[in-house]
Amino acid sequence: MVTGAGTLGTLGIIKAIRRAEAFDPYIVGVDASPDARGFSLVDTAHTVSSGDGFVPDVLDVARREGVDVIFPLKSTDLRSLSEARAEFESEGIEVMVSDPSTLSTAMDTGRLYDQLVQHSYQIAPEFCRVSTYEEFIDAVRSLGYPDRRVCFKDPVSSEVRVLDPEAERFSVLPGHQMYSTVCKLGDVFSVLGDAEPFPDLVVMECPSGEEYSVDVVAREDDVPVTVSRSHDEIHPAHWYTGTVEEEPELIKSARQICELLDVEHNANFRFKYAADGTPKLIEANPHLSGSVTACVGAGANIPSLSVQHALGWELPEVSVEWGTHVTHDWQEIVTAPEKSPTTS
Repeated sequence: MVTGAGTLGTLGIIKAIRRAEAFDPYIVGVDASPDARGFSLVDTAHTVSSGDGFVPDVLDVARREGVDVIFPLKSTDLRSLSEARAEFESEGIEVMVSDPSTLSTAMDTGRLYDQLVQHSYQIAPEFCRVSTYEEFIDAVRSLGYPDRRVCFKDPVSSEVRVLDPEAERFSVLPGHQMYSTVCKLGDVFSVLGDAEPFPDLVVMECPSGEEYSVDVVAREDDVPVTVSRSHDEIHPAHWYTGTVEEEPELIKSARQICELLDVEHNANFRFKYAADGTPKLIEANPHLSGSVTACVGAGANIPSLSVQHALGWELPEVSVEWGTHVTHDWQEIVTAPEKSPTTS
């Protein structure tokens, strides 16, 4: 079963599961919307409740359909499924999600950075947690603004705002509709200066180098699959281009984070390189990334491998074709090294 069948990236993930060589999948899709995009590719589709009715509905469908594994594709489904995991396991159903304590840390940027600092990991950027406007201004100044750009975000949001003294555009802030991601410090006065209550924010350095992701399959102390890839260009709602590149330092860091947080099943870690060439962790997502299909094109079918791992099967050796370039615009165009593009 895939939950959140209307989530961006669902189509590519379902197609990847269909390409599994180790099993012939029967896929049940569930979503709160009857028009979920993934319903076109599943064997059986069910509309389920949102909110308090979500878990009971999913469990009922899973029982009736004889589901072995539940594969959450929507980040907002993770906590409720994690908290109910024992109930599903009592029915012989494996839920591919980490435990609640892992989610609480991984999905809160401030708590995540605190953990990394406490364990002397150098991949956390310089940061401050603030809860008042005065603390916000002090943190922005202490991190070097206006001599260098500074970022800030809601700890549990993926939206990052960049303070740039040379910005020409205004970006409204976390909790508001996003028009842009860049603004000057003066632009936030009217929004944050009178905010009651003042939002909890994480203020951090803004690495300016290349961005990479690392996708993993993990369980307990075992991290059998790690694939790193660059983000050459990306628009989270529509498209991305990137190259599957072997970055040993990032892969090592991803494994360390998994072990530190006890990540299970899937995670995606976003890094950016700082000016001095050191990588900094921007975000940890304790679930499968919608752009993971880039790895599939390079020979690492992570969605399929994740299902096999959840079932407790021994995984085959994964041979990644490093250097594979992928362009995604609702489908994947895969370019093998020194070969012509093909469409999948």
